[in-house]
Amino acid sequence: MDLLRDAGLLGCKPSSTPMDSTKQLGQEVSKLMTDPSKYRRLIGRLLYLCITRPDVTFAMPKLSQYVSKLCNEHWAAAERVLKYIKGTPGHGLCYSRKVEPSLSIFSDADWAACPDTRRPDVTYTKLLGATSFHEILSKIDFKSLYCPS
Repeated sequence: MDLLRDAGLLGCKPSSTPMDSTKQLGQEVSKLMTDPSKYRRLIGRLLYLCITRPDVTFAMPKLSQYVSKLCNEHWAAAERVLKYIKGTPGHGLCYSRKVEPSLSIFSDADWAACPDTRRPDVTYTKLLGATSFHEILSKIDFKSLYCPS
């Protein structure tokens, strides 16, 4: 609830999904934000929250890739994640000491997903037992992979 209070969204209407999957975020799609530190702080706190809330991990790499050039549209997308968190307080993971640890790693690629660079987004998710504890999004530059200088 601290996240909602700090963002001024305690009285907001909850959202049923953390992000609109049909909406593409990009650079300079709307007016640039005047105070980017508020957005950066929020994204950092949401990334930390992903440890126990893997249901928001899809949105976080999309939002965090624009921390250097923020638009009002990015802030609206981050607010939607907060509204989703407000509507789903019982969701989350509980880590148990009694579970035998087993490590699994999965990956997925979305080819030419970034509208700005047309590079693919590759996501890696690590599971410890049945609990996701880390997700990494990277943009691959295939030219550097296949065309050495």
